Amino acid sequence: MNPLPHRVKLVDVGPRDGLQNEKQPVPAAVKIELVHRLQDAGLKEIEVTSYVSPKWVPQMADNHEVMQGIQRRQGVRYSVLTPNLKGFEASLADRPDEIVVFGAASEAFSQKNINCSIAESIERFAPVVEAAKAKGIAVRGAMSCTVGCPYEGDVPPSRVEYLAGLMKGIGVEHVGVADTIGVGTPKKVQAAFDATLKHYDIDSVSGHFHDTYGQAVGNTLAALEMGVWQFDASVAGLGGCPYAKGATGNVATEDVVYLLHGMGIDTGIDLDALIDAGAYISEQLGRPTNSRVARAVLAKRKA
Repeated sequence: MNPLPHRVKLVDVGPRDGLQNEKQPVPAAVKIELVHRLQDAGLKEIEVTSYVSPKWVPQMADNHEVMQGIQRRQGVRYSVLTPNLKGFEASLADRPDEIVVFGAASEAFSQKNINCSIAESIERFAPVVEAAKAKGIAVRGAMSCTVGCPYEGDVPPSRVEYLAGLMKGIGVEHVGVADTIGVGTPKKVQAAFDATLKHYDIDSVSGHFHDTYGQAVGNTLAALEMGVWQFDASVAGLGGCPYAKGATGNVATEDVVYLLHGMGIDTGIDLDALIDAGAYISEQLGRPTNSRVARAVLAKRKA
């Protein structure tokens, strides 16, 4: 076991990954306000939107309006998902600090999600990565289904190692190890990281956990024990996966911050302000927050 990190960097993916599958349209002004509230709470990394066809993800059709409406803050990095070269080129007008490309460790998931093999998906991303690097834009890779797949079941670490090697081969600087359907348990998650670390160093990997089976906080701790110090999380536990039936939201940023602060690990985030941001977006969506920590704190406030 490695020493626990003294500081952890969190990327809040709520505005993009969290909201992308909402059936009701979320106004651009609400998305902008959410980003502002997150940065007010101390988030330094925010995944804002994606540049995909409105036909497939209508919720992200306002990407330009949202990105251009944000009051940018020095020291905050704004990232966007770009699934292809066309999407990347569309994003340039909005000056993203980082782009995200994605691939799956499961062949079946890759075919269902983007209608191509894992190898073909990486070939599609190669020119995107090259173009981003030429413009000095950071590149992060999201590796989905690293422990389980809704179509194939368990995903062996060898498939994760294969995907990580492909990502490294096209120049992706950082990869996220994602438990897309939330079936992972600590040992499985650690095995996925071990496989990834054959191609990336510990400073170039992050965790992305879903809470379908209530394991996300435990999996975060398991990754911390390996020395992983970067994680994705979603305010109010927003999000899911449209291609993974039954997969609930990302782990709530509030729950991860509570865990980290309770362990004496610095995040630079004001938990109360973060809970307020989660309460805001939950109210806009007309439903309670998915964060257990936020529910407990909000109940105590009312008492």
